[in-house]
Amino acid sequence: MNTLNKIRSVIVEDESAAREALKNYLRKYCPQIEIVGEAQNCKEAIPLLHELEPQLVFLDVEMPFGNAFDVLEGCKDLYFETIFVTAFSEYSLRALNQSAAYYLLKPISIEELILAVNKVQQHIINQEIINRNKVLIENFREPRSEKQQVVLPTLEGFEVVKMEEIVRLQGNGNFTDIYLKNKTKKMVCRFLKHFGEILPYPFIRVHKSHIINANYVKSYHKNSGGYIVLEDNTEIEVSPTYKEEFLNIFKP
Repeated sequence: MNTLNKIRSVIVEDESAAREALKNYLRKYCPQIEIVGEAQNCKEAIPLLHELEPQLVFLDVEMPFGNAFDVLEGCKDLYFETIFVTAFSEYSLRALNQSAAYYLLKPISIEELILAVNKVQQHIINQEIINRNKVLIENFREPRSEKQQVVLPTLEGFEVVKMEEIVRLQGNGNFTDIYLKNKTKKMVCRFLKHFGEILPYPFIRVHKSHIINANYVKSYHKNSGGYIVLEDNTEIEVSPTYKEEFLNIFKP
């Protein structure tokens, strides 16, 4: 990537030491990045991003005067790739994973930084347009988890689906098969474990190979070790490891 094609980038980070460290890492290890601006909070970031219209924003999740989601809300008329920078928070990580966003945990790992930048660069080169920022904003506005969306990385690219449309998920080696309400199946390039970590209730693990949406359970049968029948008449075995948790959910 020559100078003319460098990725125009902005850093939004409230700690000056963290901004300097990130700039130094990018200069040394990510020569395809051109830093065109910096902001230290939400109030500064929104007008700056409108002025510069960068291709990529390194965005701190927690800042004074608003957080990363406030920045995205204020810039929803813009399109840019985002690499989020965050201290560990189960809530923010779940939200970022649901939208298939790129994020770096503080303190930043150089290897993870290079990996994230390379992925963003490939999206820009291949013009793979998927607005993860839009999914994040909409999920942040929507308190009901079943109405939230999840981005599914498929073999062809990405698909965005509402969680309430997912009936069940089944592990398939390095992939996960996701069965939807409309009777279609998506093969997704993630382990089943990934979805066990990011999907909230009503999704529950009932077997090492199966996660189900509890809202689609039609009946439970004790015989043959215990199995569930879903509304589409699929039968799913409930393993002893997960049986107690499953039955507790359906206690009268």
